[in-house]
Amino acid sequence: MRAVVQRVSQCAVKVEGREHSRIGSGFLIFLGIGRDDTDQDVRYLVDKIVQLRVFEDDAGKMNLSIKDVVGELMVVSQFTLYGDCRKGRRPSFSKAAPPEEAKALYELFCTTCQEKHGLRVKTGVFQAHMEVELVNDGPVTLLLDSKKVF
Repeated sequence: MRAVVQRVSQCAVKVEGREHSRIGSGFLIFLGIGRDDTDQDVRYLVDKIVQLRVFEDDAGKMNLSIKDVVGELMVVSQFTLYGDCRKGRRPSFSKAAPPEEAKALYELFCTTCQEKHGLRVKTGVFQAHMEVELVNDGPVTLLLDSKKVF
């Protein structure tokens, strides 16, 4: 499971020209589900993201977590995080999970953030063409992989 985590001051997702969801300060998480991902990958990535200390404290140091600042999450499914561009000019997505499996783990990820950690979670629309508007705060952008590839 892979995630691109961006600290944002605001973020919105539009589908078919209409706003679907919006958050204020928090994280925009682009989430890619791999073919061999399981519930264990969900737990690892959720716990890692929730504990990231990338929000500034009173001294201006990145020392606070999303829970400390009562931030929100926007979680957007993005299978293209598993695009392999090493050969040719067209990415291969063979390592991405099939849609049915990916949707179940995506929903588990969102539910775990809400129920286990009490976070406010907004989402994109699974398998829809979306427009994502964001203001990256910092900028702070982190890459995470549950298999610790990077």
